[in-house]
Amino acid sequence: MSFTTEKKEKYALITVDVDKLDGTKSPSLKSELLMTNSEGYKNIVLNLGPVRYCDSSGLSAILVGNRLCKNSEGVLVICGVQETVMKLITISQLDSILNIVPTPAEAEDMVIMEEVSKGLDKE
Repeated sequence: MSFTTEKKEKYALITVDVDKLDGTKSPSLKSELLMTNSEGYKNIVLNLGPVRYCDSSGLSAILVGNRLCKNSEGVLVICGVQETVMKLITISQLDSILNIVPTPAEAEDMVIMEEVSKGLDKE
């Protein structure tokens, strides 16, 4: 399998266990994101640590995950982005749309902060 999914209390952590996120792996990532979201996980942390290369289909899968989380009033947080992948995200101007942090621990913190913020907004 190309992905490892850990289901936590407030979010699911999906680690992409491939070095190339391209047209051959992106459909599987989209399916994994969709299944995870449909299981009730509105917050997803996507760990791209092992990914050294990403193409437009990989970005598309990431954007699908972002949309799924937003539509369910959650958040997608991406972590572990390597420099080559970050360049593509920046060139595509997606760095202003996506939530990107360096480590899974920081991603967990961001999810918790988003949950707290949304809880305060409802009060």
